[in-house]
Amino acid sequence: MTDQNQPPLEETPEVADAVEDDVAVDAFITGGGPDSDNPEFLQPGEEPVVRTGADQEWEPVDLAVAEGRDPTPENIERARKELERDGAAAIERTVP
Repeated sequence: MTDQNQPPLEETPEVADAVEDDVAVDAFITGGGPDSDNPEFLQPGEEPVVRTGADQEWEPVDLAVAEGRDPTPENIERARKELERDGAAAIERTVP
């Protein structure tokens, strides 16, 4: 059969079946929890919980690598001093 003799794709039984299929997909059903259709609002004066990169423990080697430096002893020592001096602010500057 050549391309000239084939019906348009829109007229095939497979497409018609797909269009008529209105069954919900379980993976997309949220169960009524917060989502874009059912947002959860904060009470007046309530602050949102914001998680940042500094919420976890950081080793000097992690900071050195996050800053794009090779984990050489010199860079690790510099990162250790920066963590001691600035604490979480050192992380926030690099990994907000």
